[in-house]
Amino acid sequence: MTLLILGSQSPRRREILSAFSIPFKQASPPFIEESVAFKEEPINSNPITYVSTLSRGKALSLAAQFSHLPILAADSIVFIEDQLYEKPKDLEDAFNLLMHLQGKWHSVFTGVTVLKGHEEYTAVEETRVLFNPLTPAQARIYHANTVWADKSGGYGIQSAGGLLVRKIEGCYNNVMGLPVNVVRELLLKVGIDLWDYIKP
Repeated sequence: MTLLILGSQSPRRREILSAFSIPFKQASPPFIEESVAFKEEPINSNPITYVSTLSRGKALSLAAQFSHLPILAADSIVFIEDQLYEKPKDLEDAFNLLMHLQGKWHSVFTGVTVLKGHEEYTAVEETRVLFNPLTPAQARIYHANTVWADKSGGYGIQSAGGLLVRKIEGCYNNVMGLPVNVVRELLLKVGIDLWDYIKP
């Protein structure tokens, strides 16, 4: 079996990939996300280009360390009304994000890159998410009782996050940070088929 390098320390991405029997190892990409400015060329306020640039940067930053192994890297953002939301800076920032998202549709974009030797492939998945209306008190309760600090937009769709979300259009796993169909398509390009690793 091929050892896959998951270029992320995200527990959600680990959980999703663990649904398959493919052996993998998590590694922290030595990539500085702040080096990519959202509103500067060549990004030009394009969320698809932005997450593609970040996932590609993460994968390439691990290439020297794992030159003989396939690398899977991803990056997710929340996007609404031409505004980009990544991980909140603090609790108040997370609260303000939820209050801005409440009652509205927003998009979750995840850029996925697979790198193996000189082969490099990147794709982006978008999922549309509609939030329920929320009161300030409900937003405070949510943040007081869940892990939110490491999540784009300051929320997770799983567990109690179901109270936030009224409807989604697209891939549920994408909102968690790793769209399985995109991952399968890109891994297939380097000779790995997730259908061969379905757990009994």
